[in-house]
Amino acid sequence: MRGSATDPTSTGHRRLRRTAVPLASAALLLPLLGAAPAPTAADSAAADSTTHRLQHAFATAAADYHVPQSVLLAVSYLQSRWDAHGGAPSVTGGYGPMHLTDARTALATAEHFAEGTEDARGDSARAALHPVVEAPAESAVPARLKTLPRAAELTGIPAEELRTDPAANVAGGAALLAATQKELGEPLSADPADWYGAVARFSGADDTATAAAYADDVYDVLRTGEERVTDDGQQVSLAAQPRLTPDTGRLGRTGLRTLSADGTECPKSVSCVSVPAPYEEFGDNDYGNHDLGDRPASQSVKYIVIHDTEGAWDGVMNLIQDPTYVSWNYTIRSTDGLIAQHVKGKDVAWHAGNWYVNAKSIGIEHEGFLASPDAWYTEAMYRSSARLVRYLARTYDVPLDRQHILGHDNVPGPTASSVPGMHTDPGPYWDWQHYFQLLGHPFRPTAGRHAKVLTILPDYASNRPVYTGCTTKGEPCAAHGSSEVRLYTDHDVTAPLIKDIGLGTDPTDGVNDLSSRVSTGQQYAVADRWGDWTAIWYLGQKAWFRNPVGDPTAVPAKGLVVRPRDGLASIPVYGRAYPEKAAYPADVPAQSVVPLPYTIPAGQRYVVGDEVPGEYYYAVTFTPDSHRVVVGQDLYYEIQYGHRVGFVRAADVTLEGRAH
Repeated sequence: MRGSATDPTSTGHRRLRRTAVPLASAALLLPLLGAAPAPTAADSAAADSTTHRLQHAFATAAADYHVPQSVLLAVSYLQSRWDAHGGAPSVTGGYGPMHLTDARTALATAEHFAEGTEDARGDSARAALHPVVEAPAESAVPARLKTLPRAAELTGIPAEELRTDPAANVAGGAALLAATQKELGEPLSADPADWYGAVARFSGADDTATAAAYADDVYDVLRTGEERVTDDGQQVSLAAQPRLTPDTGRLGRTGLRTLSADGTECPKSVSCVSVPAPYEEFGDNDYGNHDLGDRPASQSVKYIVIHDTEGAWDGVMNLIQDPTYVSWNYTIRSTDGLIAQHVKGKDVAWHAGNWYVNAKSIGIEHEGFLASPDAWYTEAMYRSSARLVRYLARTYDVPLDRQHILGHDNVPGPTASSVPGMHTDPGPYWDWQHYFQLLGHPFRPTAGRHAKVLTILPDYASNRPVYTGCTTKGEPCAAHGSSEVRLYTDHDVTAPLIKDIGLGTDPTDGVNDLSSRVSTGQQYAVADRWGDWTAIWYLGQKAWFRNPVGDPTAVPAKGLVVRPRDGLASIPVYGRAYPEKAAYPADVPAQSVVPLPYTIPAGQRYVVGDEVPGEYYYAVTFTPDSHRVVVGQDLYYEIQYGHRVGFVRAADVTLEGRAH
């Protein structure tokens, strides 16, 4: 679906060791360690007043509402990683470090702009599917998305202040935790172990499994400790409590319902529920909303596609159960990380707008709507999603890299006419750097300084390119960390942006315009260097981006690359890897192998993500009797061509060894 997104891996982040020295003590030790002289009392006071305000706010709120400070810090970390986001709401209308939710306000101040007209099935062998989507009514906003008004009642602090003042927001979160503890009949204990039930309820989950998964994550943060510099320069730390064992028995006093995970394909470390997508006939020989398959026995799963729902949970759950609508395999809830499975891994969901990718992928939607320019995602969602993807990657042998873990915005249009309508979610605010750290495969340099391949890797928090059109068409979005880096036609920020000829429009800085952007984790072949600038081969052009040595936005890497075979002036690029005509049996119509409006000129090189045979899944009828998997002799290489991936025929290129 549509999308628009934050990082424990910024330069200020690190886990506290069990023997960590308190910040004040560390400052006193600096002279002994040969560092700069210790600051004066005045210096310390001034620095403390500017960089430790949030830490003091946690201490004050904890004391005022009798909540253990460590519990308050750990809950906030799982919500927002202590970031304030300039008072802008998350994708589900959550504000501030405590992610106090006020979805009605967020929705009321947002405009929504369509960013794609793709046919979700993306199969030219049958009619295009363009279902109509209606936003859920305001009255449908559930209680978990209305915690900020409740905090205003408890504290007497105006809602606007709770939304925009981090200290007030923390106080509101503390008041909610304390009120929940009292509602459970529990004392306002100083022992963090006694707050498991209140933490579980704070998640907003209405079932024990999801609430427990959330609380377990909070207590994991308590045990390991955390320290980082927030998005507004605040230094916040939480000391590790490695021996802390929560009283999980208090979960039984929450009154939450029991949720069954029967029929789901999820890891045990997450909360998962089955909300099946219907496989039904309707209308004139049509059916929905997915196709039956037999993966991985019949064909391999190569990709996992990350989406943004552009809709709130309850409305999305209604849509997925409509047989005339599209489908995807899983949805993840923002507030607490609950996962709903809709389509079995063996079957093919209609989610990516490219039938080849659909047939070879699993699609995961993340609850969210572009309610603000600061469309950030909760840590609970990131962690739940990462656990699911790790499980799926193990199950289907999918490599954990950006050639196989794709955003919807990385999926190519299958044909030239489909390119302009392809979707752009999850967008520039999805934190790929943090996400891959949670996946256990962080991006890092893998080659020497003068490598011929690089990995895009800006610092998420400080990388803040200008985007427009988040809330008002043409107006600048609020400054915010981004996973993406802008590309120019020359080594100069005043040079024109790189143009994508497939879109047929001039490039802009619009939040949904992918013409001239590369994303964290993507890999490209180096084309040139000039001072603080690096050029890569991109969309058949030399594309420049700022990459200063002192503050790099890309790191050197090893990788296989392809170039046009000797004697060819250029070669075509394809949006799908379909078999040659001779591979089709008599009862399966041969599909066209038609290139996109892109080429690779001689002398250019592109990084290879995989080698795949031409393959097509024929599935155009409700009964699967006629379904066939056609595999050809032609081989293709998946390449990182532009912002999206593409495919080239192996017969057209020369594969070069690991460039480094």
